[in-house]
Amino acid sequence: MASPPLTDLTERAREIFRLVVEGYLATGVPVGSKALAGGGGVNLSPASIRSVLADLEHRGLLAAPHTSAGRMPTESGLRLFVDAMMQVAEPTREERDAIEQRLGANGPIERALEEASALLSDLSGAAGMVMVPGREPILAQISLTNLGAGRILAILVAQDGHIENRIFELPPGLAGFSLEQAGNYLTERAAGRTMAEAARIITEEISSDRSALDQASRDLVARGLAVWSHDAAQRPVLIVRGQANLLDEIALEDIDRVRSLLDDLESKQSVAALLDHAREAQAMRIFIGSENRLFSLSGSSVIAAPYRDREGRVVGVLGVIGPTRLNYARVVPMVDLTARSLGKLMS
Repeated sequence: MASPPLTDLTERAREIFRLVVEGYLATGVPVGSKALAGGGGVNLSPASIRSVLADLEHRGLLAAPHTSAGRMPTESGLRLFVDAMMQVAEPTREERDAIEQRLGANGPIERALEEASALLSDLSGAAGMVMVPGREPILAQISLTNLGAGRILAILVAQDGHIENRIFELPPGLAGFSLEQAGNYLTERAAGRTMAEAARIITEEISSDRSALDQASRDLVARGLAVWSHDAAQRPVLIVRGQANLLDEIALEDIDRVRSLLDDLESKQSVAALLDHAREAQAMRIFIGSENRLFSLSGSSVIAAPYRDREGRVVGVLGVIGPTRLNYARVVPMVDLTARSLGKLMS
C-alpha cells in the first residue's frame, strides 16, 4: 500500500505522527494518547490526540496492535517517515574514529570485510551483512605438495599476498617428478593472471597437446582445475554477523517472526540477491518489511549501500538487517560511512 503524500496531513497530524514513529522506534512498544499528552510535547487533550490518531490509522499510517493499546507505524507509515520526515543523525567524532580504526588495521582485505560486518552489527544493534566482492585475485605462484594418503595440497599465492589452500585427490600412478612438473607448469601459466584466465589457457593447451606435460601431470592439472572451479562457485558471497542481536526481549515476544528471520538469513544466496538491488542501483537502498518478498514473513527491514574501489566502481554491498523498528536516522549514516571507509581499502 502506497503512503499518502505528506502534504495531505495537517501540521498537527504530522507532528503527532512523527512523535508516534520516533517513540516506537526508540522503545519498540506502541505509543498511546496519554503518553503524547503527558510528556510527548503535544499541547492537546488526550481526546483530541485520539481523534488525530484515529485519522492516521484510517489513512493506513498507524495501527493499533491491541484494543485500547497505543499506536505503532505501519510499513506504509515507516516508508513515509523515512522518505519525507526523518532527520538523519550524523555520526559523532567518536563513532567516526571507531569505524576508521577498526577498518584501518593492517591485514588482508578479507579481515576488513569480516570487521565491517561485525562493526555494522555493533553500531546498529542488529545483524550486519557484507557481500564479498565478486573478483578473483591475480595469482603469483602455485605450489603442489604430496600429503600422502592419496591427497595433494595446492597453495595459491596472489600478488597482493593473499594465500589460499586447496586439497584434492591424487591421481593414481603419480610420480614425484610429475608433481613438480605440474606445479612449475601451473605457476608459469597462472602468474599475472586470474585463475579463470589461467584455466582457459591451460585447458586449450592440454586439449591441443601443446602443454609438453606427461599424461600423469596432465591428469593432475585437469583435476586441480576442476576442483578450483567448483570451489570458487561454492564460496560464500555473504558475511553475516550479529544474529544474536535479533533476539532481544521485545523480539522474543514474537518468536515466530525471529525464527523466520533467522531462517531467511541462512539462505545466503537469496540475501545476496537482495543486496544486489543496491549494487545495481549504485545507491543506498532501504527495504521495509513486505517491500521485499524475502523478508515479508519476518517483517524485517534492510538498509544497504554499495561500496566502491578507488576508481569509483561498485565492488560489493554492505548493510544491516533487523526488525522494522530499526533506528533509521542513526543507522543510515552509519551504513553510508562504513561503506565509504571500506571503499578506501579496496584496490
